[in-house]
Amino acid sequence: MAYALKVEFAAHRKIRERNKFWYRVAHWPIWIWVFFLAPGPLTFDLFAHGGSLRNWYWLLFVLVCTGIAGTFGQLPGVEPRPYILFFSEDKPNPLYRRICYTFAWNALLNFVLLNLGGSIDAVITGHWHMKPIYSRYYFVLLAIIIALGLLGLLPRVGRSTKGEGMERRYFYGAVWSIALSQTLMLILWKALPKNHLTDIVKLCAFVVSLASLGVASLLGLLPRTRPILPGEAMVAD
Repeated sequence: MAYALKVEFAAHRKIRERNKFWYRVAHWPIWIWVFFLAPGPLTFDLFAHGGSLRNWYWLLFVLVCTGIAGTFGQLPGVEPRPYILFFSEDKPNPLYRRICYTFAWNALLNFVLLNLGGSIDAVITGHWHMKPIYSRYYFVLLAIIIALGLLGLLPRVGRSTKGEGMERRYFYGAVWSIALSQTLMLILWKALPKNHLTDIVKLCAFVVSLASLGVASLLGLLPRTRPILPGEAMVAD
């Protein structure tokens, strides 16, 4: 059967019964970063002004907590054995996965929405208001994203892992498009002079990057963005 985008079949994927030590350690920094970003206004101060002792205290707290969780296999990718062995398998989604991916979605969606909104505001008004925007709206969006996570309405955060073969592509597509676009925005922010014209350039580059990488993800052209299908033969009678 032909598909309009690139796909993978579960039957073609090698089943990994255990996670190697290096694999588990390599996933730990991901969750350190996810939870380190959780207090948004504090993160904003880090990127805007270089941070303070509060950032270091929070980082130490996150290191200890994620280190303990990882030791007991309570972080995705840091488990001694992969939790999901067969895609599309209907099994309970553990609480630690639901919590971790909820905060991962917050790290993705909250920052990109606020940065996009702040950039649009700067182009319209001619002034940057990022600090009050973060102070006023960050925790509102955080509450909404956590609520969506509690309701199981975000990819990889549902009560079952049945949709993992499709949901992972939405998650990694968001990671690729948002992380790379925000890195581009940060580079332009540091490199370009501060004036209205460059504000327009930054916004246009940000939007084009998000859109183009998003389309590439939907087409399965980026790593881990291809749908994983069961791959079972079916006969119509």
